[in-house]
Amino acid sequence: MGKDKKKINIPNLLTIGRIWAIPLIVATFFFEGALSAWIGVILFALAGITDYMDGYLARHLNQLSAFGRVLDPIADKLLVGAILLMLAYTGRLEGFAIIPAVIIMCREILVSGLREFLAEIKVGLPVTKLAKWKTTFQMIAIPVLMVSKPGEAPAVLHLDWIGVIALWFAAIMTVITGYDYWKSGSKYLKDEQK
Repeated sequence: MGKDKKKINIPNLLTIGRIWAIPLIVATFFFEGALSAWIGVILFALAGITDYMDGYLARHLNQLSAFGRVLDPIADKLLVGAILLMLAYTGRLEGFAIIPAVIIMCREILVSGLREFLAEIKVGLPVTKLAKWKTTFQMIAIPVLMVSKPGEAPAVLHLDWIGVIALWFAAIMTVITGYDYWKSGSKYLKDEQK
C-alpha cells in the first residue's frame, strides 16, 4: 500500500493528465474551423506546462519516483507522436514536410528502446542541452502547424512554412542527439561472451 501511495503524487498526476489530454487534442482535429484548432493548441500548451511542472515539482517536493521517471518520457512521446500523426492525417504535413516527422518518430522509438535496455542494467542516459533545444523547436513547430492551413495563411505570416522549418530544425537536432545517445549507450550493448 505504501508503494502505491508514492505513485499517486502531484507530479505523477500531472504526467497522467498529459496523457489524458491526448484524446482531447486529437478530437480537435476532427472539427473544422479556427476555434477547434486554437482549443487544440491551448490544450497542447497546457500539456507542455505540465511537462515542465511535473519535473520541477518532483525535484522540489522530493517526490521523485520510478513510476514518474518511466511515465514522463512516455507521455511526451505519446503526445508528440499523436499530434504529428494528426498533422499528417489532416494534410498540414504533406510532401517533403512529412520527412522531419518520420525522423522524429523513428528517433523517439530508437532512444526509448535504448533507454529501456539501459534501465535494465542500471545505466542512465541523461538529457543533453541539444535535446532540450530539439524539444523547444518541436514545441514551436507543432502548435504553429496545428493552427495553419497550407496555402491559406496570410502572405505575411506563412504559418505553415514557419512550422515546417521549425520541424526541420527539430529533426536535424533529433538526428544529432539520437546519434549521441546511441554512441553513449551502444558500448553497453555488446554481449558478454564466456
